[in-house]
Amino acid sequence: MILAFDTYYFDQKAKTICLEFAEWNEDKNFKVHSEIIDNVEEYIPGEFYKRELPCILSLLKQIDLSTIDVIVVDGFVYLNDENKYGLGGYLYEKLNKQIPIIGVAKTNFASIEKNKKALYRGESKKPLYITSIGIDLDEAYKKVESMAGEYRFPTLLKELDRLSKE
Repeated sequence: MILAFDTYYFDQKAKTICLEFAEWNEDKNFKVHSEIIDNVEEYIPGEFYKRELPCILSLLKQIDLSTIDVIVVDGFVYLNDENKYGLGGYLYEKLNKQIPIIGVAKTNFASIEKNKKALYRGESKKPLYITSIGIDLDEAYKKVESMAGEYRFPTLLKELDRLSKE
């Protein structure tokens, strides 16, 4: 199984959504996991993981991790080419390096060049930025590229974003 996470912040709360699905090209068959937690950390530039990681880890307690092949996060695995961890890297460590993590970011992070790939989907002139740990970057890129949807954002990642803000 594949998990994809997104978190939306409001009124010092965080709503985390996880979509669970079996195939990369899935667009309809998925299970939704959801949780709202209070008293989330403030956003600190360059330390986003401190805010989002606790939300993801809390929701993961509802899921049987033995069935999970890979996790997709909204953000970066690395923040530079010296492998400074971003959200995905810290999640990988917290999961004892047992589950590969793919980061899919909407905006570029200039301090990382070699450890990311720009993915152009559909007719979009703006790429998604793919990073990974525990899985080859080229393989991670191909998996995200194969996701259903003809636009920049894969269908399930767009649905994930919508559900988090609902």
